[in-house]
Amino acid sequence: MRVIARMNVGGPALQVSTLMRGLDSALFDHRLYAGFVGPDEADYVDQRAPDVQVCRVPALGRAVRPTDDLRALSELTAAMRRFRPHIVHTHTAKAGALGRTAAVLARVPVRVHTFHGHLLQGYFSPAKTRLVVQAERSLASFTDRLVAVGRSVRDDLLAAGIGRPDQYAVVPPGTRPAASPGRSEARKQLGIPEDSLVVAYVGRVTRIKRPDRFLSVVREVRRAVPTAQFLVCGDGDLCGDLEAAADARDSLHLLGWRADVETVYAAADLVLLTSDNEGMPVSLIEAGMAGVPAVATNVGSVAEVVRDGQTGLLARPDAGALTRHTVRILRDGRLRRRMGEQARAWTSQQFGAERLVQDTHDLYTSIAVARGWWPAALPKGANR
Repeated sequence: MRVIARMNVGGPALQVSTLMRGLDSALFDHRLYAGFVGPDEADYVDQRAPDVQVCRVPALGRAVRPTDDLRALSELTAAMRRFRPHIVHTHTAKAGALGRTAAVLARVPVRVHTFHGHLLQGYFSPAKTRLVVQAERSLASFTDRLVAVGRSVRDDLLAAGIGRPDQYAVVPPGTRPAASPGRSEARKQLGIPEDSLVVAYVGRVTRIKRPDRFLSVVREVRRAVPTAQFLVCGDGDLCGDLEAAADARDSLHLLGWRADVETVYAAADLVLLTSDNEGMPVSLIEAGMAGVPAVATNVGSVAEVVRDGQTGLLARPDAGALTRHTVRILRDGRLRRRMGEQARAWTSQQFGAERLVQDTHDLYTSIAVARGWWPAALPKGANR
């Protein structure tokens, strides 16, 4: 039984959808439980995964509301008692807390949780962060396996005293590139001049992503490279800040959430990420698979996606450093092409959907064998 707070467009929803499609149904009878997206979010199931079946838990949304949370806990516990899963696997913080607690109440034998990132830096005040750490430490004490999307994410969690090293498995994201239009067609569809240099941002527009830093980079890059155009594919609670800036210049294009994000990558010469904190951004993986280099803040497990100096350039969380890297790549066509080719090769090798499914298959198989549910490790595709 897989539990996630909501299937909003982003890395966790993509990973969950990939697993729901890819795991062998002859070996795994699995169901997905999720709440609904917020008003400023797009639903990944609607946009990209209409074939993925979701059991909806209305109270299991983004917001923390004690009454709704208790209702969601009750509904999840009842669902587990009906389904009687061997494993409950939770994704994202709120679903991790409610789903694992429900699994204990329903006496589910094994509990697994994936950290797609963490809330230890940049989200809350120091006092609230300490409460989050204490809660995650407690939850880890009754979790059988903890999954981190990257080594740096795992190391941050261990440094905070969350879980033990032997509990962790590192399972990076996995996806497959969608068919995309050519560069000229993509720019035509987006209304972007054919001869411009294009920088794309793909993701939520919220505080942790630092849209203010992004706008600073936009202003400085435009001074150095007047033909540069900027695309923002996403939405969020701070999108109004970008809208105000877009009114004043025709170089900033706000696209909102798009089901055809591959069109954005096809139109781009470079992707930019300005966050204070990240797990392992799927947007950078998708961009790499499309052959687009990246400039990004060196936070979380970003360096495990972007190979600094080879597939893009990494910087400290500073607008000036990000601007210098962006200008350097935009001005050097040969460098852009070389980094784009290396990005495609690297991400395709390391972050394919098949690898994600196989890693997860192996994790579940190791649990089943250790518990005596299966007599021996079964290869993917084997009969029960």
